[in-house]
Amino acid sequence: MNIFKPVDMTKGDTVKVIIAFTIPMLIGNVAQQLYNTVDSIIVGRYVGDNALAAVGSAGPILNLMLVLFMGIATGASIMVSQYFGSRKREELSKTIGTCITLTLAASVLIMAAGPFVTRPMLKLLNTPASILDWCYDYLVIIFLGAAGGGLYNILSGVLRGLGDSVSALLYLLVATVINIVLDYTFVAKLSMGVSGVAWATIIAQFVSGFLCLWKLTRMKETFDMKKAYLLPESFYMGRLIRLGLPSGVTQAIFSMSMIVVQSLTNSFGEMFIAANVIVMRIDGFVMLPAFSFGSAMTTFAGQNVGAKQMDRVVEGARRGTFAAMGISAVLTAVILLLGRHLMAIFTGTQELITLSNNMMRIIAVGYILMEVTQCLSGIMRGAGDTVTPMWISIISSVLLRIPLAYGLVWMTKTPELPQGNCAMMYVSMLISWSCGALMTFIMYRRGNWKRRAMF
Repeated sequence: MNIFKPVDMTKGDTVKVIIAFTIPMLIGNVAQQLYNTVDSIIVGRYVGDNALAAVGSAGPILNLMLVLFMGIATGASIMVSQYFGSRKREELSKTIGTCITLTLAASVLIMAAGPFVTRPMLKLLNTPASILDWCYDYLVIIFLGAAGGGLYNILSGVLRGLGDSVSALLYLLVATVINIVLDYTFVAKLSMGVSGVAWATIIAQFVSGFLCLWKLTRMKETFDMKKAYLLPESFYMGRLIRLGLPSGVTQAIFSMSMIVVQSLTNSFGEMFIAANVIVMRIDGFVMLPAFSFGSAMTTFAGQNVGAKQMDRVVEGARRGTFAAMGISAVLTAVILLLGRHLMAIFTGTQELITLSNNMMRIIAVGYILMEVTQCLSGIMRGAGDTVTPMWISIISSVLLRIPLAYGLVWMTKTPELPQGNCAMMYVSMLISWSCGALMTFIMYRRGNWKRRAMF
């Protein structure tokens, strides 16, 4: 068996197929998370806690600027998996060609606009003056190298839609090793500071992106890579936008809500900002099973919808979600038992370790609920319903999270805590996660996504 070939997920035991597809994606997501985590560890250890806060504070703005890639990637994964499942070679070829062209166009737009909007947005967020210049330098370099990250994120989505999660994993592992080596070289040896971390990241992303492109040019048995297919047709562009736009809008709104919440986070000062960075880095790893299973569910649902096997989609949704919840339960236990040791990886400041650990314990149980949200949303997206997950995300992340965060912090203001209790930031997060999981389950059970299947 050639593990680097596309995998047909319309056959075999559902949960085994889903888990087998998820494992390489999970490993790959762990590797991708290492980009940001290694950045944080190295700047925290070799530059200082303020540099750690600077890299973390750049996250919401970075995510907002990259929503174009996320939207294209979602639409591409759905269309590719459905055309692959229904054995439509020409439609599959045109979809992939359109994805490549749109990726390059989106890259040019981000590279041109990013440097001009970065500083005004940082000032709008009340970013402390002590870290503002570091944030700006980091973001400008990342935006100038946007094409590398865009190529990897979108083309690896195409590979996964074809059922090949192993190749995307291999290329990401190569890039991760490059990133770690360059991080240490640029920051620890050449004293390039936060800028060195950014250069290491974009160089590694270009490597992974071009490897994905190289792989696609060699998959002639599955689809055709012709110059004519690189010229976008209105039909395929329209379908990509229709399927990807809701996910892009979701991510944009989520990123904007994070920016609004980041402004509140910044009001608590550098120590809490740094603690929040540490928590979010750990959070990034613990969330990986949810995101990996969610992506696997999208491909699984897409291929089986294309093959007109709806009963198999429902069975895979049930069994896959329970498997994902079991994995998250184990990770939650690890957080509760070993939290302080995890935080100590990033900093030697005891006050910062204690603060980070206390915040992490508040949201720990929410990771199990996130599996429900991600898995069932993945099923709905794979069937072509990207609108329902969008509305659920908007309600939970914006209409609930932001008012809760500001309201709970305001309610806890005292003479001893003039800014309020910073822990309420994480209480609001747990409540919004719980509501999101409940809404996702209800909408999945209603079954509207079955009627919106593309084929």
